[in-house]
Amino acid sequence: MSQPSSLPTILISGDSAVTIEFGRSIDAAVNARVLGLDEALAAAALPYVIETVPTYRSLIVHYDPVCAELLAIAAKAGAAAASTRHWRIPVVYGGDFGLDLDHVAGVAGVAAEEVIAIHSAAVYRVYMIGFTPGYSYLGGLDPRIVTPRRKDPRLETPAGTVAIGGEQTGVQCLAAPSGWNLIGRTPVRTFHPSREPMFLLEPGDSVSFTPIEAKHWDSLDRAAAAGEILAELLTS
Repeated sequence: MSQPSSLPTILISGDSAVTIEFGRSIDAAVNARVLGLDEALAAAALPYVIETVPTYRSLIVHYDPVCAELLAIAAKAGAAAASTRHWRIPVVYGGDFGLDLDHVAGVAGVAAEEVIAIHSAAVYRVYMIGFTPGYSYLGGLDPRIVTPRRKDPRLETPAGTVAIGGEQTGVQCLAAPSGWNLIGRTPVRTFHPSREPMFLLEPGDSVSFTPIEAKHWDSLDRAAAAGEILAELLTS
């Protein structure tokens, strides 16, 4: 009779089951360990275990990936405490820095200067960070300048782009493809791998924008590249 291994092997069996394997042969000792685990799991009554299936040498455990414990926590969890961090971020709007500003103005039926005034007057909420490091999705865009995404996305848009995509606006830290409407650029790095903090904005923060002149870009961009934050933290 072969000796069962001291530790079983866990094998992934699809997206909602695992196989716990105690050996590779038909063996009474191996099978006894399978049945012992089956009994132990039944006694544990884990809320996310749906079914167990014993075989000669392994036990298949079917489970609910969205376990009952997670659902119970979610049901009890309250809203996160409101962030007290408000960032004011400088932006050069229009021209080579915002190639789609005139298009957004045309869709809105206002002058480009009015788009800048509307966009920079609002306070936005950081809903999430994603797509690329530091890419900040902001809610709270004034309905007057909501603009559908471009039908022909650009293969690359510059780092620091401030853009409008439908009902959202956003800050793109790294150069990347985008179908959003580019209305300006900020020298602020929302992601800087050698700076502390590496990520500037966090979900729940609020953000507003301040228009600046293009003549200030080069000096501010150099400062940001060197690790300066540049964005003004109004509350903490």
